[in-house]
Amino acid sequence: MTSQGTESRPVAAEESSSKPLSGKRPEGARDQAEAGARVREMFGRIAPRYDFLNHLLSLSLDRLWRRRTAKRFATILSRPNARVLDLCCGTGDLTFSLERQADDSKPANGGAVKILGSDFALPMLTRAREKAAASSHASFLAADALSLPFAPESFDLVTAAFGFRNLANYEEGLTEIMRILRKGGRIGILEFSNPQHGFGAAAFRFYLRHVLPRVGGAISGSPEAYAYLPGSVAKFPSPPELSKWMERVGFADVRYELWNFGSVALHSGRKP
Repeated sequence: MTSQGTESRPVAAEESSSKPLSGKRPEGARDQAEAGARVREMFGRIAPRYDFLNHLLSLSLDRLWRRRTAKRFATILSRPNARVLDLCCGTGDLTFSLERQADDSKPANGGAVKILGSDFALPMLTRAREKAAASSHASFLAADALSLPFAPESFDLVTAAFGFRNLANYEEGLTEIMRILRKGGRIGILEFSNPQHGFGAAAFRFYLRHVLPRVGGAISGSPEAYAYLPGSVAKFPSPPELSKWMERVGFADVRYELWNFGSVALHSGRKP
């Protein structure tokens, strides 16, 4: 592990999990539809302060994690006419990182990479479109990650940054991503993890449970949303568990990287 807390691991057979891969539902939500509506409304409320709080609460490390994620997929982003979907895009920060990486990697005479961001929280998309207006060619549309409005085999890369864990059913989300990926296409899921050992793990849990909800709730004006976040991280499958579920859905070459002393994980895989 480096000073940045980076570790890359393949999936080991003994790390398999038999737990059902359901999803995160706000307390009191009776089914997937109600869970989705509650999450959509919650994130819509915090959209105006979302970017500021992301950068503040991560000490701007979230920018580094998104840039690093985009670089991991530089090969695909250098392909002429590649199609990319940033799922659960929020206000578009990973979408824009992917676009910048595509611009840096673009071959001399290749067709432009098409990058699309989708989210089901309309205020988030409004903010993303405002940010894109000046210099971005990315497009944004409203879409439910569990029922995407795309034909099979539409994309070469599908990513999600800090939004996948809010799905009401993780397995359905993975299955939808598999459906819309072309053969050989890649998946990248950047998410918080829940380190279990060491001083860093204890410090992260204290920050997540006590500091982040208070600061985020006070600044955003929505204590519910930032009280929800620690539970969503705790509920999310561990990196070995999620990786095994990716394999069960059908992804190959599944790996995960641990960053920031194990508190952030990038999962990747390929559609055979």
